[in-house]
Amino acid sequence: MKSILLIEDDAILSRNISDALLEEHMQVEFAYDGIIAEKLLRKKKFDCVILDVNLPGKNGYEVCTGFRSFNKHTPVIMLTAFDELEDKVHGYDSGADDYLTKPFYMRELLLRIQSLIKRSESIGRGSEENTSLVADDIVINRATKKVSRQGTEIALTPREFQILVKLVECKGELVSKQDLVKEIWGNIVDANTNTIEVYINFLRGKVDKPFGKQSIKTKIGYGYYFDSE
Repeated sequence: MKSILLIEDDAILSRNISDALLEEHMQVEFAYDGIIAEKLLRKKKFDCVILDVNLPGKNGYEVCTGFRSFNKHTPVIMLTAFDELEDKVHGYDSGADDYLTKPFYMRELLLRIQSLIKRSESIGRGSEENTSLVADDIVINRATKKVSRQGTEIALTPREFQILVKLVECKGELVSKQDLVKEIWGNIVDANTNTIEVYINFLRGKVDKPFGKQSIKTKIGYGYYFDSE
């Protein structure tokens, strides 16, 4: 039985989400403010975290950033009333794996949660073999989910890590936006959204720019590739 931490201060919405998760045979724990949420996240392990942005005590961005300082693997999906790109960027930059704007269909939330858990488990299984990937001066350790360049460790969110691994694995071959979306999110995210562009920009800001590199490249109209030369 999968364990879900639901961090939402709206009692009615929290109950509706909980009922939907229970119908899917998932175990649910609750937190109604950011401070309590932080204590639970440090105390217990969960398969997925549902995190509202507007919380008393500490907001969702602060909670997610703190969580990622000691747990980079457990998937986090953020819930928010805001639909602006800047808010989504803030959420992703805080370490969220996915972002759902209120109001939303409960079925869509369930599909996203199931997809996040499935892909998190898949990465865990894949890390047992072919532990390390090396491209240019980048070393990726699948088992520990750590990335370093020129001997300097780079902190990546789970989604950033997945995208980088996919690009490096393809050894310079083009990966289309559609293929990246399908690989990372399955069929639950519209390939026409700008989500991938947001993540690619994050990756460049962490993996390339601080080291004076331009490894992650775009071929307009075709996709992305990792240039190890």
